Formats: sequence, C-alpha cells, structure tokens
Amino acid sequence: MTKTDRVLFLCTGNYYRSRYAEEVFNHQARLEGLGWHAFSRAVAEKLFPENVGPMSPYTLNALQAKGITPEGATRDPVLCTVDDLAEAALVVALKDAEHRPMIERRFADVAHRVEYWNVDDIEFLDPPTALGKIDELVGQLIGSLQSRSR
Repeated sequence: MTKTDRVLFLCTGNYYRSRYAEEVFNHQARLEGLGWHAFSRAVAEKLFPENVGPMSPYTLNALQAKGITPEGATRDPVLCTVDDLAEAALVVALKDAEHRPMIERRFADVAHRVEYWNVDDIEFLDPPTALGKIDELVGQLIGSLQSRSR
C-alpha cells in the first residue's frame, strides 16, 4: 500500500468515531473495488483509560448491524504520530472545532493537510445520529475518490 491510496481518520481517542469511519470506509472501498485503504488514530496527547476494550461498543454494534465484521476489532486505540500523517494521502478529522486545535498544537507543520468533518462526540450527539452522519460522509468520500480515479 502506498501513500497515494491511504486515508487516515482522526478523532480524539481512536475509540469510537474514527474507528467506525475506518471500518465503514474499508468495507465500502472493497465493495466498490476502490484501491484505497483507511486507518485511524487518536489526536489526543494520551489515550483515555475510561475507554474500555479496544473499540466502542456503539461502534461494534453499529458495524454488526450493517453486517460488517471489523478488521480492527481487537486493536487497541493508537495515538497519531507524524509518520502516520506522512503515510496518508488524505487526512480527515471527524470534528473541526474539537480536533483542529489539537492537530495545530501537535502537528503544526502538516495541519494544513487535514480535512475536517463535523461529527460530534457522544456527549453532544447520540450514536445512531453520529454514526449515520459518518456513513453519509464516508459515502461522499468514496464517490469523490471514484471520480478522481476515472
């Protein structure tokens, strides 16, 4: 896999939103025959001990309801590094107001490369609505990448 065909999804803890986006993107990309692959990371400076298990139960349940077996179901959340950003052709942070300050503080040299979506975390938006927005945005992203490759 080369940088030209990798997308990096970022959220605060790499436990809920970015993990869902990663799994839905990879599932859809495979179905569409799109030669892109997603991975995800946390933009926080440290991981959150209150996140129990490798992936949010809301994420797991929503993926299972869609018939998607998550490839990364046993992988623990991972903090983002400069190398992760360098390995991605496209970087998407899930919430502008929440993630832009963290990215600009931790990764100032590459912050201009990040595209921002507006999907709130669980304390501001219920999981079905938030994950539904991610479904829609991932679908738009897949369509955009398909158009580019034609």
